[in-house]
Amino acid sequence: MSRNPDAPLPPNSTIGILGGGQLGRMSALAAAELGYRCHVYAPDADSPGMQVAAARSVAGYEDEATLAAFAAAVDVVTFEFENVPSRTLEILAPLVPCRPGMKALSVCQDRLQEKAFLAAAGVPVAPWAPVASEEDLQAALARIGLPAVLKTTRFGYDGRGQAVLRAPEEAAAAFARLHPKPLILEAFVPFTQEISAVAARGPDGATAVYDAVENRHHHHILDLSFAPARVPAAVADSARRHAAQVAAELELVGVLAVEFFLLPDGTLLGNEIAPRPHNSGHWTQDACQSSQFHQHIRAVAGLPLGTAERHSDAVMRNLVGPEGMAKLLAAQANPTVSVHLYGKAEARAGRKMGHLNRVLPRGTVEQARDEDLLSGL
Repeated sequence: MSRNPDAPLPPNSTIGILGGGQLGRMSALAAAELGYRCHVYAPDADSPGMQVAAARSVAGYEDEATLAAFAAAVDVVTFEFENVPSRTLEILAPLVPCRPGMKALSVCQDRLQEKAFLAAAGVPVAPWAPVASEEDLQAALARIGLPAVLKTTRFGYDGRGQAVLRAPEEAAAAFARLHPKPLILEAFVPFTQEISAVAARGPDGATAVYDAVENRHHHHILDLSFAPARVPAAVADSARRHAAQVAAELELVGVLAVEFFLLPDGTLLGNEIAPRPHNSGHWTQDACQSSQFHQHIRAVAGLPLGTAERHSDAVMRNLVGPEGMAKLLAAQANPTVSVHLYGKAEARAGRKMGHLNRVLPRGTVEQARDEDLLSGL
């Protein structure tokens, strides 16, 4: 007798994870705590997720024979990064349930689709225009003005694949340098803060949204997240509502994060969607009963969602490159700090090696000075 696809997965079922990075690693660890095995599929045999998986498939993402064998060995499939080729899900979807599925993957892989989707979902966005040629770029600059940001529509992250244009003569060189085409031109946003909100949504449509957090970057890579965000309650509530709405419109099953720019007048502009656990949600591992990784596994497995309530305040700091790892010993000696390492052997510049969570009593983040909050981080 075949299993009812809408029924929760029983303990000892196997969850397939496409991608072997740190998000897959932490999802697999959460799955083990919930009684599930994980089978990680990725090209790199020593990736962080592979190190903690019950089973592994080492192959390219369009290897049809290995994907078919992978599908036969698992009960459901999810992914830990959104740049999985669409062909991968086309092969897997007829064979095994894939969550969140093709719609979320398609929208979030392409910045043009993403901007149009956010606007249609009622999330304000900065002015933008598609750019397929230098003529398109000149027309877009005439409409949007300078400064502006020219970006690839695919594969950009942590500041890669983009150029800030401040003068007209910078446009041609930036267009020539950025690949693949087409590109997108976005208005430069004079934001006061970046905030994000993480939402979980189950197959039954139930939704749980975590508190919005305040993010700071260093060299275009997330450095710090403060939970909760130090913004007016109305702003935080708006971010959370938008995240829930985006999850519903995407028909998401799993976890997503929505990043926002906060303008001086209190307006929120949607920036990006990540249809999987997100770096700015790592604080939930130590400040919530159900972390974003537990929620993702619960949703993918068809279990009821856990609570997204925050029992503590938290500050998360990424450990990036050699300078980040230099903080490790001091952090390990601090009783208020939890250390999460990703199992990566070489601390290269710009490489995320792990993160730290400092847990604090509720109300501390709003009241304390930054230097006090960052003690030990």
